[in-house]
Amino acid sequence: MNWQADWGLRLRMFVTMFLLFALYIVFAGVITLYVGGGLLLFGLFFGGFSLVQYYFSDTLTLRSMGAKTVSADEYPQLHGSIERLSQQADLPKPKVAVVDSKVPNAFATGRNQRNAAVCVTTGILNTLDQEELDGVLAHELAHVKNRDMMVMTIASFLSTIAFMMVRWGAFFGGGHGRGRQGGGGGIVVAILVSLVVWIISYLLIRALSRYREYAADRGAAAITGNPSALASALLKISGEMDKVPKDDMREEAEMNAFFIIPIKSGVIGRLFSTHPPTEKRVEQLRSLEREMQAV
Repeated sequence: MNWQADWGLRLRMFVTMFLLFALYIVFAGVITLYVGGGLLLFGLFFGGFSLVQYYFSDTLTLRSMGAKTVSADEYPQLHGSIERLSQQADLPKPKVAVVDSKVPNAFATGRNQRNAAVCVTTGILNTLDQEELDGVLAHELAHVKNRDMMVMTIASFLSTIAFMMVRWGAFFGGGHGRGRQGGGGGIVVAILVSLVVWIISYLLIRALSRYREYAADRGAAAITGNPSALASALLKISGEMDKVPKDDMREEAEMNAFFIIPIKSGVIGRLFSTHPPTEKRVEQLRSLEREMQAV
């Protein structure tokens, strides 16, 4: 495997985490000032949720998707492919999970290379041939090798906290608006600040997520030596999305940032997509194919 560290991705992950950390220091200060309860209480709440998210991110993610961890006896070919590709990528073999869903998709989750899981849907197993599936699995393993899953997990969690403050702000004010500053106005300020934090968090996640997908595509090409197989898989998955019932797509859209291809709906969905356009990803993969053939 001709693997090269992606310093562009590493720099973006560092900058994203630094900006998010600074953003949430301000967030914590404002919430404590206007809502009350003390910085210690907020720190315990925030820290407790962070620890749970960090140590149980793979379990929580799989459970939220209705995924089932499967054995080699149940899915021998899938296990064999992941084990072979993991060896090629110089990675420990991750847990293998399957979601019973018509939506053709896949994702990786976990806090590090030794605590990772790769999950596929039954839809993708029925859609792709073996080479295309290898390309998709290698893409997910590239996320594991790049360690970008942990950054995305933490970033998504922080964004979720801000969103919870916006949605359930009245409850954080004790139901009577007894903030430290300005009575009932305190909770309004807290909700507005939470909204701003959530929007900025989303934009940072979106920018990082788009780059990391390109990086994982390049990583998959390095692992398999076959960029055209992943390009074919991306086109096939994208085409199959239009045939999936809308109810199934709505149920799974919350995991868009982690999927190999997001579930999008209409112009707005594409505008705010966490992934680059499929056409550009395919173009990059075909360019990599030409470079490999020229060597």
